[in-house]
Amino acid sequence: MDKTQNKKNLLMIFTKNPVAGKVKTRLAKDLGNEKALKIYEFLLDHSAEITKDLDVDKQVFYSESVIEQDVWGADFSKKKQRGKDLGERMYNAFREGFEDGYEQIIIIGSDLYQLNSLDLEKAFDELDSNEFVVGPAEDGGYYLLGMKTLNSEIFKNKEWGTSSVLKDTLNDIQTKQIKMLETRNDVDVLDDIKDHPAFQKFIA
Repeated sequence: MDKTQNKKNLLMIFTKNPVAGKVKTRLAKDLGNEKALKIYEFLLDHSAEITKDLDVDKQVFYSESVIEQDVWGADFSKKKQRGKDLGERMYNAFREGFEDGYEQIIIIGSDLYQLNSLDLEKAFDELDSNEFVVGPAEDGGYYLLGMKTLNSEIFKNKEWGTSSVLKDTLNDIQTKQIKMLETRNDVDVLDDIKDHPAFQKFIA
């Protein structure tokens, strides 16, 4: 990554406030609210760990309210998500980022244990020569989205949380230069983690 460009790069992380009964609700159906919360907090810790040393600006967007003292350290600026649905919330975050002068912006969630620092560095590198970078999720959504200019269409007319999101998003940008990253699996249901060693302490 070109070191002179790093402060023109912005990583945005969307999180839900960690409250029992409000996070990982599909996991909670099998494991209960408290275990689902512990798993979400574990995923937050992982997300903070893999992003804290990236040489880019970093912003955490909370679903309900900003928490001053939590896993996100001093290197992360903190904001509240704004909008009626996920699309509007992401659009507003990207719009503010470009208005603040960033040239390359990537957004991720905070529930992907398979994601690592190298994946994120590669994604920013790919934006040097592509208009969009997309990380497809196994469930038909995406775990990462990056762009160099604001495209509002990709945040409209989507059924968020369904298997059609990735396909509909790619249709909106099919004429653009797109780099597709490796497919990853986010953590939503018990089948996603039941055989993974890192999660056995929460399941037993």
